[in-house]
Amino acid sequence: MTQPMSAEPVIEPRLLRGWISRYDLAQELGLTVDTLGRWERRRKGPACVRAGRKIFYRMSVVQDWLQSQEMPRVTETKPGKARGRK
Repeated sequence: MTQPMSAEPVIEPRLLRGWISRYDLAQELGLTVDTLGRWERRRKGPACVRAGRKIFYRMSVVQDWLQSQEMPRVTETKPGKARGRK
């Protein structure tokens, strides 16, 4: 009789704790990797770090950047009577 195989724990590298890859960030935000690359070139998106061909984003920086992109809430005004000359 064979013993059931247990799933081995996924070991996250300690060095990259708190960082997310460009691919994973694109997945999280529902964007393409190309969009994040374009934002990097235009200095539009969150700051990133290059390690060879790999690109990483500090998750706290991404969260701060997302908060900075937040738009003020727009309240709808009810249409009123036209104010013309009396």
